Amino acid sequence: MTHASRQQQQRKEDDLLLGGVGKGACITLVERTTRFVLLARPPGTHTAIDPRATLAGLMARLPDQVRRSLAWDQSKEMAHHAAFTVDTGVQVFLCDPHSLWQRGSNENHNALLRQYLPKGRDMRNLTQDDCDAIALRPNIRPRKTLQWRTPSQALDPVLIATAS
Repeated sequence: MTHASRQQQQRKEDDLLLGGVGKGACITLVERTTRFVLLARPPGTHTAIDPRATLAGLMARLPDQVRRSLAWDQSKEMAHHAAFTVDTGVQVFLCDPHSLWQRGSNENHNALLRQYLPKGRDMRNLTQDDCDAIALRPNIRPRKTLQWRTPSQALDPVLIATAS
């Protein structure tokens, strides 16, 4: 599959936002079209986690229409991507090594989130409420790419269509 066709099919991009050495991590999930971001702290340290359950929980918070596929880097955290696809029905696309631009929305959001989760911070005690409060900030920030709507406003029509 070419990069262009992969990019058209991808709906979400994921990554780990790392704390200090041995200080945990935070999973970031960005919906590409609306730029809506969700965060969760996976169990364990970033070297030993299997993010499948955490990602499945985050994705369950999104409407079915935007849970089609997932882009992830080729790190060891997604070594079980085939099992994730079987468990959730969400196809995982692994980006080329050292190709951050293939997950540009996620990399941009990680830079924004570093305002609230600076490098070296201990993330082991983050609760889901903490993650939701941090994610709220970029989700209510107007974006030029969304014609100055917020990601929350851009996601609203999808949620309304799902409820109908």
